[in-house]
Amino acid sequence: MATTAGVSDKPSVGLKLAHGFGAAAFGIKNNGFDYFLLLFYGTVIGLEPGLVGLAIFIALTFDAISDPLVGYWSDNFHSRWGRRHPFMYAAAMPVALSYFLLWNPPDWGQTGLFLYLTGLAVLIRTFITFYETPSSALIPELTSDYEERTSLQSYRLFFGWTGGSMMSIIMFGALMTGPMGMLDRGAYATYGIIGSILILTAILISAIGTHHRIPHLHRPVATGERFGVRRIFREMVETLSEKSFIALFFATVLFAIASGLAAALSFLMLRYFWGFEEFQIFIWTCTVLLSALFGFLIAPWSVRRFGKKESVIGLGLLAFTIQPAPVLLRLAGLMPENGDPILFPLVMSINVIDLALIIATQAVAYSMIADLVESNQVRTGRRNEGVYYAASTFTRKVTQGIGVAAAGTILSIIAFPEGAAPETVSSDTLWMLGAYYAPTLLLLYLGALYCVSRYRIDKAGHEENLRKLAEAKAGPQA
Repeated sequence: MATTAGVSDKPSVGLKLAHGFGAAAFGIKNNGFDYFLLLFYGTVIGLEPGLVGLAIFIALTFDAISDPLVGYWSDNFHSRWGRRHPFMYAAAMPVALSYFLLWNPPDWGQTGLFLYLTGLAVLIRTFITFYETPSSALIPELTSDYEERTSLQSYRLFFGWTGGSMMSIIMFGALMTGPMGMLDRGAYATYGIIGSILILTAILISAIGTHHRIPHLHRPVATGERFGVRRIFREMVETLSEKSFIALFFATVLFAIASGLAAALSFLMLRYFWGFEEFQIFIWTCTVLLSALFGFLIAPWSVRRFGKKESVIGLGLLAFTIQPAPVLLRLAGLMPENGDPILFPLVMSINVIDLALIIATQAVAYSMIADLVESNQVRTGRRNEGVYYAASTFTRKVTQGIGVAAAGTILSIIAFPEGAAPETVSSDTLWMLGAYYAPTLLLLYLGALYCVSRYRIDKAGHEENLRKLAEAKAGPQA
């Protein structure tokens, strides 16, 4: 294990900016996959939408293999550049190039386009895993300080949310403003150029900006045991059997399903349930930047004041009761009618506050993963940051898809009309949309908070783990 002597356990603002900025790459990739990929290939290019979904499912299947393997590999990798940075540098150009190609497909038939999309989706998700998992796993290595880990995660989420939101703002505010609007193929090609350049820049800035810390990062523990499938599987099971991790695992599952459901129905809720115009929705998208800033500030303050588990539960209770509140009030007839001048600023202001609380909740919850590292090290003698972060990332990616499926189920149950103009959808159908949407979100979020309550590592426990590790390290020298 490398020594950290002479290195402050409170990372500088410059280091936090460099490390956090790298998350913009993941945010940009997610923005494209979540909001524009189906629209582009299914509507503009003409690939059967079911084939687009199948391509994404196949890519997720590859994620099931690549995510944990990359995490484990980066935990045990030996090089003069440490465990993490070789993966980060190696991912930069391939993920940027494949992202560019994704938005500039050839004029092939259905089979050719399906294979093209599938191949690139697999490559992009694999390459971004090669960057994102080792980069996230740096958090427990850059500092062992309980509060500073939340600060590092806050920077990371701020840039992740900001990167994705900026791409939506560029798309809706500039690229799609021509006569063809959302059907303009050239807009997506330009989107791919901008996105790929920003992804490459973000990854390189983050890798180069944290490079000087390589001599002070941890090295793999030499056990003398040969690598093999049995050893890899045994160590992964041993690592992930930590009870506090299991609590976070199930919390992450429920959080991700709720997030997928909310994202999938967000446009329908804004356009149909609330009756907002396209320009209002654009303004709504811009306010995400404000929420990201507020969440960035709230998360570290809350941890310093209350601790991590208490912050997640407290902020979560606020966020997840505020989010469905306007919908429930509308169902009860206590909100202004659609078209009322006060409705948009009212709902938008509530959303800015609520999303800030959600981002802060995410930042604190993700930083709790970092504290599992020393707990596991006390138990097993190994540091498995990569395995923990890979498991969390993969869980979020897969279960968000379940949320999208749940959204489709709700639309089927209420027989929501496809392609209908907002004014043609009946008030009864809209009432049913809100009646399924709000309670489902509330139940999922409350279930996630209950799981978080089972997490057992607080600040005192974390510092006790650090003390035990320091004693074990000093023991042979005594």
